Parts: sequence; C-alpha cells; structure tokens
Amino acid sequence: MLIPLILSGGSGTRLWPVSRKNLPKQFLALAGQGTLFQQAIARTRQLPQVAAPIVVASDDHRFLAADQLLEAGIDDATIVLEPLARNTAPAIALGALQAIDRDADAVLLVLPADHLIGDTVAFAAAVEKALPLARQGWLVTFGIRPDRPETGFGYIRHGEAVGDGYHVDQFVEKPDLATAKSYVDDGGYDWNSGMFLFKASRYLEELAAHAPAMLAAVREAHAKASVDLDFVRVDRDAFARVPDDSIDYAVMEKTRRAAVIPVSCAWSDIGSWSALWQTSVHDAQGNAHDGDTLAIDTRNSLLRSHDRHLLATVGVDDLIVVTTPDATLVAHRDAAQDVKKIVEKLKAAGRSEHSLHRVVHRPWGKYDSLEEGERFQVKRIVVKPGASLSLQKHHHRAEHWIVVSGTAEVTCDDKVFLLGENQSTYIPLGSKHRLRNPGKLPLELIEVQSGSYLGEDDIVRFDDVYGRA
Repeated sequence: MLIPLILSGGSGTRLWPVSRKNLPKQFLALAGQGTLFQQAIARTRQLPQVAAPIVVASDDHRFLAADQLLEAGIDDATIVLEPLARNTAPAIALGALQAIDRDADAVLLVLPADHLIGDTVAFAAAVEKALPLARQGWLVTFGIRPDRPETGFGYIRHGEAVGDGYHVDQFVEKPDLATAKSYVDDGGYDWNSGMFLFKASRYLEELAAHAPAMLAAVREAHAKASVDLDFVRVDRDAFARVPDDSIDYAVMEKTRRAAVIPVSCAWSDIGSWSALWQTSVHDAQGNAHDGDTLAIDTRNSLLRSHDRHLLATVGVDDLIVVTTPDATLVAHRDAAQDVKKIVEKLKAAGRSEHSLHRVVHRPWGKYDSLEEGERFQVKRIVVKPGASLSLQKHHHRAEHWIVVSGTAEVTCDDKVFLLGENQSTYIPLGSKHRLRNPGKLPLELIEVQSGSYLGEDDIVRFDDVYGRA
C-alpha cells in the first residue's frame, strides 16, 4: 500500500505578511491551481494504486486542513494533529505509526505541504523509480537536479549507483556561493528536497536505532491518541517529551541505507518571496505581478496586491512589494530571507500582525475586522451554510447584528428567531447567544461590538459543535 504522508506543520514566516501563524503558506494559493496543500494532495492522486492520504498538521490548523481537503474532493484522509511543533522526524514517526495501523508493509511517500512542483509527470516517474528501492528496505530521498548555484538549499552527494538512483554519500549543509558553483560544475550533487519514500516499518527501525527516546515518546503519544470529530489527537503530555529534530539529523545522515533518486520537476520550496519570484511568470521587464498592480520603469521585482487597492511602482529595481489589508512589505530581493526578522520583532512587541490577518478564518466561516476604535469594533461575518457559532456570552461587550444576505437563526437567552436580509437584532451584554446559518447559501452580516473590552478572549462557551473550549 502506497500512502502519501503530507507534512503540514510549517509556519512560513519568510512569506509574511501573506503567510502568518494562523494562515501559513501551505494553505495559501500562491502559484498554480489551488493552495500549496491542495496541490501536494493532488499530485499524489496521479500515482497508481495510491491509498488515502495521512496529513500531519498543527492543532491550530485542523479546520483549515479539513476544509481544504473537502474543497479538493478528498473525503477519506486521516488528519493527525500535533499539539506542539516538534520538527519532521517525530511528525513522520506519527504518520508511520498511523500507516502501520492500516498495513504493516505500508510504503510512505513523505511530502511537505508547502512545496511547488511544476512538472508532476516527472515527479510521478521519479516515485515509480524509487518504489523498488523502498520495498527493498532503502530510505529513498528525492534529489532535485540543480539548474543554478543555490546557497539556500542543502545538497546531497551521489555515491555508487543503486537501482535507478544512487547511494547517498553525504548530506551537505547550505554552502557559500563558490562552493555551490563547484557542486553544479561537478554534476554529482542534488538539492535536498525534503521529500522521501520508504516503508513505514523501516523508518521506525532506523529511528529506534538512532533516536530511541524520540520513538518511545512518539509511540506513547500515538498509543494514547483519541478521535475528535474527524481528527486523531495524539496525547499532549507524551508528545511534549518528544525531542525536536529533523529527519535529516535524526535518521538520514546516520543510516547506511539512504538512497537518492535525482529528478528535474520544476521544484521549489517557496522558502522566500525571492523564490516565488523565480518561479513566477515575468513581464518583459522581469517583474512578477499578482492582483491590481501597475509598474513603470520597474525591473526584476515581485509586486503582489492582496487587497482591492492599486499597488503602483515607479523607477525601482529588484524589490519585493507585497500589500495586505493591514500590512505592507517592501524589501530588496536579496534580503528576502530576512523577512522572518520582521515576524520576530512583531512577536517581541506583542503585536498581532505576526499571527492574525484582518480576515480571520474559523471552522464556521470567517470574519473581517473592518473598523476599530475606542469602545467599538465593526466586523463583516460570513457563516457557511449549515454552520453554527458556539452558544456563548460576553462579559464586557454588547453586539448589534445586521443581516446583509442569507438567513440567520438567532438564539438570545430563551428566544430563537429568524432574521432575513436588511433585518437586525441586539445582543445585550451578558446574554447567552448563538448565530446559525440554516440556509443553503452563505450568511453575511455586519456586527457592531460596543463595550469596555473587545478582545477575542472575552468569550464563555456553553456548547460548541467544533469541540472548542
């Protein structure tokens, strides 16, 4: 059984302000059809006799993953939730244990959810080449044939030939430019893609040999897992004892059975805005555009407008300019890797822009914070058909709801009633209330909050279909 294992726990801080903690890059449509997460799932469906995927995701992103799977027409995936971030080696171990529950001889195709692959036919052919090696007990990685000297990736040096690939002679850290040029000239080095193919049981054997404490803690966390709605929740206390380590350091650099299959498949890890510029379609001046943009005397720049405002540039070269409704980034393309320093500064200052967008996604829909001032806030709320917010109350604020479109079922203390387009209601401070969309179309309303404190933590939930406290 060939089981795709999609690793979806990254945060994508180098793609701020579009990628943020609560909506990271794998769940964004940055290039191609669908989000990067959906593309990762879609490319596995081209493989013969492939089984339902396993997704390892952060608990914070569980509803994003579930919604995007359904949008992609995938209703048989298993979503395993990590309560804490512990890097790739433990995440893959969780997936391996889950796969063995299905099939003791399962072969795992391990794919990060945030990569871009332009040539899916070449990628599928590489997987076919790797399968015999994986079934013989090799831990196979996919090496990307370098088309330029790149200092942002690790490299894999080829050893002797094995099957349709090579024994891994050495994993090499990110080099300086001169060393990277020598690797390209040599021809025996590939970029380290972070994609793997191996039997689940073989990976656990290697983990037992090289990181036994990690495997023991992961086994305990998995053994104590519980099923919550459509999710597998591993035990938090046990998982907290898992060491933080990557598969490269924990296993691949130590095993004697590592093999590499070289492949040219228009791959990118979209690790920075500069990397996205490289993979984008350019105009005659080398600019990549997205959204409402206008460039005059501008060259070799990435221009992305993620709101409805015009982004215009005049007389600039080699820039990254990205706008969102609540933040704008301007950076030189050569400094794209340092965007993460902005996120660190925002965290240190206690600002929310590192984690939340103005538009916040929830399992029932989304809300957009349109305006905020002293003792008031205005939101545009969209509730999905059939969805319901929790039964709740607030200690410090009252709310006014005006229906823009759709039908709202409102619970306010002991009253339950319907509101249609252009109708409104008032939710007094301290009242127990709920909003539900009983219709087949999205419900859109404007909410005006007023009170002494308007934070999202002023909420007491009495009943919630999504299991939130």
